[in-house]
Amino acid sequence: MNDALTAEVLRNALVVAAEEASIVVVRSAYSTFIVEGSDASAAILDAGGRLVAQSMATTLMNSMALKAALPELLKDVPPHTMRPGEAYALNDAYRGGVHTNDLLVYRPVFAGGVPAYFTATMIHVSDLGGLSAGGMAPLATDIFLEGLQLPPVRLATRDGLEPAVEAVLRANSRTPDKVMGDVRALVAGTAVAAARVAALMAEYGVAGLAAGVEDYLDHTETRTRAALAELPRGRFEASYPIDDDGVRPGVAHHVRVAVTLGGDAAVLDFTGTGPQVPAAINASASQSLAAAVFAVRCFLDPTIPMNDGCLRAIEVVLPEGSLLNARSPYPCGGRYVPIYAAMEAVFQAMSDAMPDRAIAASGILQPFSIAAVGAPYWIHLSYDFGGVGARQGLDGPDATGVHFGIGRNSVPQAEPVESRCPLIVESVGTIADSGGPGRFRGGLGSRTVYRFLADCHVTTRGDRLRLPPPGRDGGLPGRVGGFHKRHLDGRVERLASKVNNVRFAAGEAFVVETTGGGGLGPPSERDPAAILADLESGHITPEGAANDYGFDPRAATRTAGSKLTG
Repeated sequence: MNDALTAEVLRNALVVAAEEASIVVVRSAYSTFIVEGSDASAAILDAGGRLVAQSMATTLMNSMALKAALPELLKDVPPHTMRPGEAYALNDAYRGGVHTNDLLVYRPVFAGGVPAYFTATMIHVSDLGGLSAGGMAPLATDIFLEGLQLPPVRLATRDGLEPAVEAVLRANSRTPDKVMGDVRALVAGTAVAAARVAALMAEYGVAGLAAGVEDYLDHTETRTRAALAELPRGRFEASYPIDDDGVRPGVAHHVRVAVTLGGDAAVLDFTGTGPQVPAAINASASQSLAAAVFAVRCFLDPTIPMNDGCLRAIEVVLPEGSLLNARSPYPCGGRYVPIYAAMEAVFQAMSDAMPDRAIAASGILQPFSIAAVGAPYWIHLSYDFGGVGARQGLDGPDATGVHFGIGRNSVPQAEPVESRCPLIVESVGTIADSGGPGRFRGGLGSRTVYRFLADCHVTTRGDRLRLPPPGRDGGLPGRVGGFHKRHLDGRVERLASKVNNVRFAAGEAFVVETTGGGGLGPPSERDPAAILADLESGHITPEGAANDYGFDPRAATRTAGSKLTG
């Protein structure tokens, strides 16, 4: 297995096995967000709980959860008691999971009568109870308001789903048929990946595959350490604020980090981060670990694989009982808010370490749900993205966000959503002048308008809608977005960033505006040609050019014309 070509073939075979599992889940699931957004994750782990491979579409948030939760499963269900054909599930946020609606499913792959590997899949199932349909619950003050908590349980045998577990899931869902369709898709995904892993063991031998995996992880560790060794040494501190917790409007919370770079390793210490609060802005440790690792990897060689070898070189300290490592009964459903603040704090610390690769702060993604006010329930889960902060030498991309928590398509297309839910997507577009002005401009936020054909409830979980993403090095902040309700008389009402079950009448519209990214460098230093190009493309308006850059397009046109005639 030391042959480089064989090792590369094996590595790709493992990734493809995980990728195939995620595709099976997407094609088999029932929930609109999974089917149309392709938001499904799959991974392969060994019996020691090490992450061996993940699908190309798998988010780091999800693969970290699958890694962190497997040892917890094995504590409750010893490997020697497992049998071929079985699958297990859990969603416990305090034991490696994410939040109540994210269901993690594992299947053991046997060698010599004992589990040697586990295939794993994960999606946000349509609904498992809680304050609002779809598992949002932005105003939850404890975990019990977020939905059903599921400890490690046997979900299926070779004969099918466990009837008792199915009964529990159905009894706790507003959309039981969709949930069970999603669950069967998760189980099917693990079965496909398990078959591929078993085929690899048959082809290379149990010892051969194990040796290949070991070489693969060691190779990833070597590459990660070599990349870290190229970074400047030192300790770099940063923090990032959270607008509010939804329960106490206007009260900000902070995530703090100290990044220590030295030799071939990195330490990210989040000591000093605010304490956990009885509101939905806490995160489980697996999610915060993912944010920290992702942020560091953004400054490394992007071709380095993501597996346990990478994690050996990056130490992450997450104080227990903080916003980034919540304990029961503090809610974890709003995990995007603190972990994106953690990611942003690391970005700014790394930007201080490497000014030539700096990035300004970005607009965060804005999750929301739209659901029927009563049975029979229909649910649309989605999010829109803010603009990315400007980078050294580059403007920020528009309405893509810096994200690591979503699937292939991220935002479902309008037509399939309209066919499944009683609503019309009236418009989707970017917002001119929303990118932070600077030598390099921040990316634009977006505006999406949903007009409802039936009464419904809207639930939101936003942030960076009060405290805008700041610019760097003289750049200006991005412009904040917001959630709005357009009444039947045309009046537009701004909603709080975190609201639960706001009732909309048929004919009213829900307007989602995301925040632009921060600018980098003084706006006065922006190339006039770039400003003209922004005017032509609609990124900025003539008023924005004048107010943000002190730029008169008529004067610039006359100057350009005189140069041509001269």
